[in-house]
Amino acid sequence: MRRGRSAISVLSSRLLKNPSIHLGNILLIASLTKTLSESGSRNLDPNSIPLSEPLVLQILRKNSLEPSKKLDFFNWCRSFKPNFKHSAVTYSHIFRTLCRSGFVGEVPNLLFSMKEDGVLVDSETFKFLLDAFIRSGKFDTALEILDYMEELGACLNPSVYDSVLVALVRKDQVVLALSIFFKLLEACNGNDNGNSVVSSLPGSFAINELLVALRKADMRAEFKQVFDKLRGRKEFELDVCGYNICIHSFGSWGDLATSLSLFKEMKQKEKSLSSGSFGPDLCTYNSLIYVLCLVGKVKDALVVWEELKVSGHEPDVFTYRILIQGCSKSYRIDDATKIFSEMQSNGFAPDTVVYNSLLNGLFKARKVMEACQLFEKMVQDGVRASCWTYNILIDGLFRNGRAEAAYTLFCDLKKKGQFVDGVTYSIVVLQLCREGHFEEALRLVEEMEARGFVVDLVTVTSLLIGFHRQGRWDWTERLMKHIRNGNLLPNVLKWKANMEALMKNSPKNRKDHTPIFPYKGDFREIMTLIGSAGQAMGTNADSGDCDEKGQEMSAIENDQWSSSPYMDQLANQVKSTEHSSQLFSLVKGQRVQEKGIGSFDVDMVNTFLSIFLAKGKLSLACKLFEIFTDMGVDPVSYTYNSIMSSFVKKGYINEAWGVLNEMDEKVCPADIATYNLIIQGLGKMGRADIASSVLEKLMKQGGYLDIVMYNTLINALGKAGRIDEASKLFEQMRTSGINPDVITYNTLIEVHTKAGQLKDAYKFLKMMLDAGCLPNHVTDTILDNLGKEIEKLRLQKASIVRTSNKDDT
Repeated sequence: MRRGRSAISVLSSRLLKNPSIHLGNILLIASLTKTLSESGSRNLDPNSIPLSEPLVLQILRKNSLEPSKKLDFFNWCRSFKPNFKHSAVTYSHIFRTLCRSGFVGEVPNLLFSMKEDGVLVDSETFKFLLDAFIRSGKFDTALEILDYMEELGACLNPSVYDSVLVALVRKDQVVLALSIFFKLLEACNGNDNGNSVVSSLPGSFAINELLVALRKADMRAEFKQVFDKLRGRKEFELDVCGYNICIHSFGSWGDLATSLSLFKEMKQKEKSLSSGSFGPDLCTYNSLIYVLCLVGKVKDALVVWEELKVSGHEPDVFTYRILIQGCSKSYRIDDATKIFSEMQSNGFAPDTVVYNSLLNGLFKARKVMEACQLFEKMVQDGVRASCWTYNILIDGLFRNGRAEAAYTLFCDLKKKGQFVDGVTYSIVVLQLCREGHFEEALRLVEEMEARGFVVDLVTVTSLLIGFHRQGRWDWTERLMKHIRNGNLLPNVLKWKANMEALMKNSPKNRKDHTPIFPYKGDFREIMTLIGSAGQAMGTNADSGDCDEKGQEMSAIENDQWSSSPYMDQLANQVKSTEHSSQLFSLVKGQRVQEKGIGSFDVDMVNTFLSIFLAKGKLSLACKLFEIFTDMGVDPVSYTYNSIMSSFVKKGYINEAWGVLNEMDEKVCPADIATYNLIIQGLGKMGRADIASSVLEKLMKQGGYLDIVMYNTLINALGKAGRIDEASKLFEQMRTSGINPDVITYNTLIEVHTKAGQLKDAYKFLKMMLDAGCLPNHVTDTILDNLGKEIEKLRLQKASIVRTSNKDDT
């Protein structure tokens, strides 16, 4: 070691006498590198080495030297040479070396050393450090580095923060990204005083990434907050992508008014720029079509689609998928089939999602043969069926009276060991519970556990409802034996026990005799309620803008050369963003939503409401509703629909009106089940005229009629003696693409029989048999009445003939 040290000393003295000796410099670096590689910095003599920035940099750049040795040498230079300070370039190089090598844990100490030396690296190096810490998942340290930069007063390039925001978002650290964004916003506010480390806001790309992440995480309040903050900054403007994200997001949350306002704003900018470089693109139209379908305005979506095809944009696979899904959900099966055919003829191959949507729609419309043929076509076209495809098939067959075929398919899939998941088992268990086969249902639950599928809340509560309806609560213990894993069932039973205790000793938060659902007016005022909901677009949210902006908007309204006149018309109808313009939702309320612990209480409330109401215990159900709403559990559409259904069935029409009013205030919009209940209520009141007006209003607002609503209204019209209208509605049902079911035919046969139109009653019976619709026990009763009426009519005719013959004689 002494020889090594003496050789370095000799080289150093020669280099000091003549710095221009290039060979001596090379030898010195080689000797230092060798010493560091073999024994580190402990054998270096600080007095014999002429430290300089070029020398240190050359040592640090040696690829043959390990990163740990480089860090050792870097620290040695600072420790043994008090007057020597590393430059910003040297710090930058060692930072990059450590980050590339994975030694990010050493960076904080070096940052402290850099602060002591009064050195500040460039913004690119800071960006490199931030990226390294984010990649390694050390988000807290990355934030500390940002704080450190602020302390040093570094004026950083905005791209540094863009990188941080994008990286955090893609690492699912949305909350951290949001906190950094607001920090940057505060820093920008101090920029006028010259004290800010941030020169401007993050770029559009980073902000768009943040907005997308907030939408996916369903952070509505935070999304709105970011949106409002950005709108308040004069220096920031949304780009086309940003507009598309906001249109899609607000529309997904039911705020159609804001989505249309943003589209109108895009058209305004396009008009003012007059360059054609800014304006709605295909993504904009896809987002708007999706939003219109989501809020039930499928008819408007179809018009916009036709407009899109002549506007210079060509529909893509996403356009077709959105429309097929929207039409299938809203019972526009003929439209869905037409779009499906056009999609194929235009060279787009439908994927599994498209086939699943159309398949589900066909089953909902009672078109079982067409659904089976579509599935065969799917297989022939080489489109791979998924678990969800088979779940749709099994559920659709069960709901269309093909239980044997559905169960056979389920058993075949189990034998093959594929295309069966927890949802499949849940569908079959639910069907077995409906039929009262609890032994078989429990066996399937045990098999479900054995196969490793999660027994979810839907399955558990379906079994509990079935046990209670059959009066077999003792079977709960058997269920405990079958579900061995997890704590779901114990939590359910604990919730049930707590609920029963609360029901016995419920806190009195309301005054005695105070109605739970106070009502004003009468159920016949339903048109007023629907009319006020349809006028959700009140005054213009931008009404405080200057006259110049108003003139520009007038120019847009009167633009005869617009490529999207119908969309412009929809956008110009927007008068307020304070309320949602959504009157009707395609999304049906569900008893169990399975959104984790956040929905557990309301899921259980809905389940026990179903149990109590099925047993006719309306007062008990209302008490349960009162207790848990007072405790802060927010009801959902299913909750209100369940209670309103029982009120209507019991004839408590005014109370049902009170439920409907509260629902409108708290969880509007209504879904298809709500409208079915409204029609039932009006039918019980004998007001089929108002029922027809309600449906007419619904259709104008973009709603649709499902088979239950058709059956409900046909029954209401028939009982009101409006037979011709009932027959016309039946024809409308068939032309819309919905196949009548046994309930439809039973209703038509019954109302025509009671009206004395026996030929028409027999005609509907023949149509029923020709359509392959199997009669049920209700049909037998109705046919008995039809037979009696026919016999009665025959006897009357015979009596008339005999009387006539006597008169002639």
